[in-house]
Amino acid sequence: MNTNERQQLRKLASAWMELASQPIMSERRRLWTALHDLRGERPMVLFETALLENYIESSELICQQPFLRSIELRMRRMIRHAEEVGDDIAVPAFFRVYWEINWPDFGVPLYADHATDGTGGEIGYIYNHPVKTPADIDKLHRRSWLVDRASTLAHYGQLQDCFGDILPVVLHGTGGLFAGLTQDLFKLIGNDNLLAWTYDEPDSLHRIMRYLTDDRLAYFDWLESEALLGFNHTGWELVGSGSPGCTTSLPQDVDSAKVRQRDVWIWMESQETTMISPGMFAQFFLPYMAELCSRFGLIYYGCCEPVHDRWDLIKSQIPHIRSVSISPWCDKNIMAEKLGRTGVFSRKPRPWPISETVPDWDALQQDIDETYDAARDCNLEFIYRDVYRIADRHRLRTWTDLVRSRVGI
Repeated sequence: MNTNERQQLRKLASAWMELASQPIMSERRRLWTALHDLRGERPMVLFETALLENYIESSELICQQPFLRSIELRMRRMIRHAEEVGDDIAVPAFFRVYWEINWPDFGVPLYADHATDGTGGEIGYIYNHPVKTPADIDKLHRRSWLVDRASTLAHYGQLQDCFGDILPVVLHGTGGLFAGLTQDLFKLIGNDNLLAWTYDEPDSLHRIMRYLTDDRLAYFDWLESEALLGFNHTGWELVGSGSPGCTTSLPQDVDSAKVRQRDVWIWMESQETTMISPGMFAQFFLPYMAELCSRFGLIYYGCCEPVHDRWDLIKSQIPHIRSVSISPWCDKNIMAEKLGRTGVFSRKPRPWPISETVPDWDALQQDIDETYDAARDCNLEFIYRDVYRIADRHRLRTWTDLVRSRVGI
């Protein structure tokens, strides 16, 4: 770490801590906690900036060493977001470092081929889908994971030495916990097999779902046994598709080195089975998803898939779902009626109206109004995510202000 890098990170740490110390941050954490304790006081608003290309331009970054550059990027994103967007972000009074995990493959060559678009972005990609026939399932092997404690501790110590006297550095957990079984299923067998095997190879489909479930269970058991799990409900951890997990419904006083699976949130979703009927979904996929979810304390369910046609089935097998993603393809009215105050109605607006050359503010206002009309009596949050590119980042603040004006907050 050279002098310029050190000075830059310390400057950012001071700006971060100044934001975190503002009284509004404590109030926002209180409101997020009330929402996820199912006693929401008002709709909460958040715009996810982590996926926005060029939200921080590479030319703004001072640090050159790759690890330090990634830290600078994280810090700049948080600070810019808190200063500009005007949503309910709650900057924590610490900087979290996560354990570095080495992931093995499944025993088959799985890779993504990215396409470069006209602006140099690589958002679009395809997988090679290595499991092409039922016989290929035999190639999958039991996986083992490794934690690089030496590297993690070295990075932790480096940041602690650099700015720990300004912004406390906390070594804690592994970041987001994701349990989307059908995502890996799609990567391995492809969409055609995912659909056709429900008819042509039902036993093979159950076999690979059993493999993936056992693989995930082994991974989470390993995290717990190695003391690598961390609370994701006490600070500013995003759980599921974009929502902070603040809640008092999970343990508050467990030793951080002894966190168990039942002490934390997990994210479960199944976008890949949208085109499969509720009955077949319940036969081939839901039992495995429910088995995995049973290990964890609270569940954030869903992402971009509509859930209204299978919600009763899902809820009957995963009763401890606390938040559910209400995507643009989900029937808002049905889900508002079914959910009531028994969960969090996590609304996701359509990405395109704000991404176009000229934003469609009428469409965005209509979405806000229709959502609020349907779910005003629910525990409601607006989470704008899956926006990858915009011409003007000040649109984020305009949308946030629009939400606040339309719902009266």
